[in-house]
Amino acid sequence: MKIPIETSNRHVHLSKKDIDTLFGKNYSLKISRKLSQPGEFAAEEKVTLSHDDKKIENVRVLGPARNKTQIELLSKDASSLGISSKPKNSGDHEDTPGIEIIGPNGKIKKENGVIVANRHLHITEEEAELLKIKEKIISLKVKDKILDNVAVRINSNSKLAVHINKDDDFAKHIDLNTHGELV
Repeated sequence: MKIPIETSNRHVHLSKKDIDTLFGKNYSLKISRKLSQPGEFAAEEKVTLSHDDKKIENVRVLGPARNKTQIELLSKDASSLGISSKPKNSGDHEDTPGIEIIGPNGKIKKENGVIVANRHLHITEEEAELLKIKEKIISLKVKDKILDNVAVRINSNSKLAVHINKDDDFAKHIDLNTHGELV
């Protein structure tokens, strides 16, 4: 089975409370475009990230609102902001740095939640069973290269796809409509 490979750029997932602080009380994010994972979208809204007087502007907000705010940077972003961040799985905020998020109606200082997202596979339980995936980390063959250390994220609402960061060395060899196969 061929598994689609998609790249992602820096972005922010916000809690409802943080959306209200940054954009105004009872604010609803506006959909710019739908993403491959069901129910997820790139919002029209953007924020500025600030750390130690360094900034990255126009960072896309992804929706819908999450339980906890998470800031996903590229490795080069973390470096340019002076943040020490190693690859983590989404939702794992233990021992992660914080950052200030600035919106049009306010700003918030997050004590943690900044990650460089691990390469990961979105897959349903049924697909994982079909592909005989039991490990939490897999490898894929993509053209003539091996993509190692891909974390497996099983969720009943997933659409089969591998996500890697745009600054991942492997991403330099990824074209639109690239697929991989389990090794």
